[in-house]
Amino acid sequence: MAMAISDQLNALGIQIPPVPAALAAYIPSKRSGNLIFTSGQLPLVAGKLRKTGKVGGGITLDEAKQEARQCLLNGLSTLLLHIDSLDQIKSIVKLGVYVASTENFTEQHLVANGASELVAEIFGEKGKHARFAIGVTSLPLNACVELEMTVEVE
Repeated sequence: MAMAISDQLNALGIQIPPVPAALAAYIPSKRSGNLIFTSGQLPLVAGKLRKTGKVGGGITLDEAKQEARQCLLNGLSTLLLHIDSLDQIKSIVKLGVYVASTENFTEQHLVANGASELVAEIFGEKGKHARFAIGVTSLPLNACVELEMTVEVE
């Protein structure tokens, strides 16, 4: 039997943060049948961004990957508005990653790997997902990364 997700999170030294407050007229996530769609999650920690700016400018690839990981954790927190436990996740279906980057930065896919690699560490086989990673000129609050996810649950 696979390890419980809570045990896996503990083994990785990861805590799921509280659900970040919505910054505009939307809800953090919405369930439709067995799918949950998250709103775009910024890398907020205790309601604040640790880094602002563009990847390829003041933010390095490694820093942006860490921010993508935080976006993912924030996204997971919003799932718990609809399910009792992350063990109810059957599949991480898709991640969408937006990267605020300079015109010459072309490694958005590597920024997104920060989130994709964390999903694999937490969920194993259930974490295999489709994904897009695109560069944008700006994101809310001058964040460098925003992530949305679609998840199938029991």
